[in-house]
Parts: sequence; structure tokens; C-alpha cells
Amino acid sequence: MPTSQSVPTAVRPALTNLTLSLGPIIGLGIGRFAYALVLPDMRDSLHWSYSAAGFMNTVNAAGYLLGALIAAQLAQRVGGLAAVRGGTLAALASLAVCAMTSDFAALSLARLMTGIGAGVALVAGGALAARVALAQPARASFVLSLFYAGPPLGIVVSGLIAPFVLQAFGPGSWWIVWAVLAALGAVLIVPLLVMPIPASAAVPETRADRVSLRPMAIYLVSYFLYGAGYIAYLTFMIAYVRDLGGGAVAQSAFWCLIGLAGFSTPWVWRRVLALDRGGRPTAFILTVNAIGAALPSLGHSPAMLALSAAVFGIAFSTVTTATTAFVRFNLPQSAWPRAIAALTISFGIGQTMGPFGVGAITDAMGSLTYALNVSAALLLLGAAMAAMQSKLKRTDRAS
Repeated sequence: MPTSQSVPTAVRPALTNLTLSLGPIIGLGIGRFAYALVLPDMRDSLHWSYSAAGFMNTVNAAGYLLGALIAAQLAQRVGGLAAVRGGTLAALASLAVCAMTSDFAALSLARLMTGIGAGVALVAGGALAARVALAQPARASFVLSLFYAGPPLGIVVSGLIAPFVLQAFGPGSWWIVWAVLAALGAVLIVPLLVMPIPASAAVPETRADRVSLRPMAIYLVSYFLYGAGYIAYLTFMIAYVRDLGGGAVAQSAFWCLIGLAGFSTPWVWRRVLALDRGGRPTAFILTVNAIGAALPSLGHSPAMLALSAAVFGIAFSTVTTATTAFVRFNLPQSAWPRAIAALTISFGIGQTMGPFGVGAITDAMGSLTYALNVSAALLLLGAAMAAMQSKLKRTDRAS
């Protein structure tokens, strides 16, 4: 494990944000998104409807919303780094609970706790990562995006494990997947707990200014639509691939392709993320996201599904990075925690409504194709809203 003295000064901000990204890897990449991989087996084994299966991600998103609500105050009280560590530990503990019960209420509570921990880790970590990125102004957007590469990395890790565990142990082995993922998370969290972090990143926030949300109301609506749209795709897409006859290899390849494409975003989007042009960078990324979600409706061939995964993956995690960049460009540093929290709350409300609502539509219409169409439509509408968000004026920034 390198010490802070053995790491070159130019590398430390990047290494710090990569270490902080372990929180989103565990809380989101594994804790939230891996659920899509076990959803088909849990639904079959526990005799759930699609709306019941979607509810598990709805309650997870509700927990995420709660975590976002308390993250800024928690970081102010105990420090950003301590909040990230505590949230990640809570998410990890809830993964272990998912392996221990088949009771719907208990699983719901565990998914709720996963969301709370992930929300705290992402909001507190996002504000912290933005501060760390300031150490290298010329590469700030790139260094910041390393933190948000965490969820795609978690997607890749879970995609390499879950389908093959299910194949090896057969129907009803969903709980074994959760146990394996919890054990993996216990290993991954170690660097976050022990690796040296710059002292400035570990102190509590001494000031957190209030933010006027009216000038960025359109952007808040756009982020809400993104939350509802992207989670519908990620919740049900593996079930869609399985219904088309895709086995463990196909499911793993599809899921890993989403994650690998997402992990490439710091390099693909760095010029777009560096643009200080209001909501237009976000609008462009959301449009690409919507195209990826819509592609399976045009054809079911392996090539079309692979293209959908790659296009969707290269865009979905970058929206959060673009949102943090929007805050960084338009507001003073002391207002970042509250602004990020407000945006995350809007996003959280959207992704709370998405899985259950789209699951209910699927139950009523009898086809997961409708889930993908709704997802794409919401993302495209979000892109249109983001395009209307201009840069904040000086008076809005000051308020």
C-alpha cells in the first residue's frame, strides 16, 4: 500500500479520487446494480411479479434519497471522509443481510439500508472529490470523473461473478450471489479504510452555504427524468436478455460491456465535461444515453444488444459527473455540498419512482419491451430539459 510520501504529488489527487470511488463501487456498482443480475432468479424462486421485483430497487432508491438528504449535514459534522467510510460500511453490511433471508420485508429493509449507505457515500464523496480535483485545475474534470468511474467498475465486477455463480449452483442460488458479493465488498473496502488521504480531505466542512434552486429548476427536472429513465433500463435489462434466451455468458458479457463502456468515460467525455455551457453538455450525454436505451426496440440480435450496452454504458454514469461539473462551474465551493445534495434528491425521487412504475407497466402490458421504451423516452425528455438550462448569472451564483 503506497504512502502519501511515496506517491508523486501530481498523482495524489487521481489516486485519492480512485480510492474514494470504492464507496460507489460497493454501494452502487455492486449494492444497487448487481440486483438486476439476480432479479430473474429471485423473481422465479420467490414468486414475485415484475412490480414486486421493481419495488426492491424502488425501496433502494428511497434509501438513496434519504442518504442524500442527510449526507451534507453528516459530512459537516464528522467530516467527508468519515461519512464516505460509514456509508460504505452500511451498504456492505446490508449486502450480507440479503444473503441471509428470503423474507420480502427483511429484504426490503436491507435494500433500503444499501441505498442509504450509497447515498451518503456518493454525495459526501462527490463533494470531497470535487475539492480534491481542485489541486489540479488543468485536469480537474478528468480527476473528478475518476470518482464517478466507481459504479461502472462495480458493474464489471458483479457481471463477472453473478451469472456464473447462478449457473454453477442452479435455480434458487440468488442468496449465494449476495454472499459472494458481500465477501468481495469486504475486500474492496480495505483500501478506503486504511489508505492515507490528504489531511484537508478528512476535516469536517466548516461552511455549507444555502443554495437558491430556482435558477437551476430546469436542470433539477432534467436530473429527475434521468433518474427515472436510467434505472428502468438497468433494473430490467438482464431479465430482457434472459427472456431472449441469453445464458450466463451472454448476461455477463452484456453487463460487463455496460461497465467497461462506463469506465472509459473519463477519457471519452473529458472535453465535454470541461465545457462551462450550462446544461448543454448534460443534454448531449443524455441524448446518447437515450439512444442506447432505445436500440433493443430496433432489433434483438446479439450485435444490437451489444451496441445498446456499449452506447448506454458510455453515457449513463457520466451524467452524474456532468452534474457535479455544472455545480463546480456555477456555484462557490462552500455551496457545493448542498447543491449536490439537492440535485441528488431530485435524481433520487426519479429513480424511486422508476423501477416500480415501469414494473407495473410491464405487468399490465405483458412485455419488457415497454420498460425499454419508457426508459428511452424519459431520458430523451431529460436531454431536452437540460438543453434549456443556461449558465447561472453572477447574482444567482452569489445567492
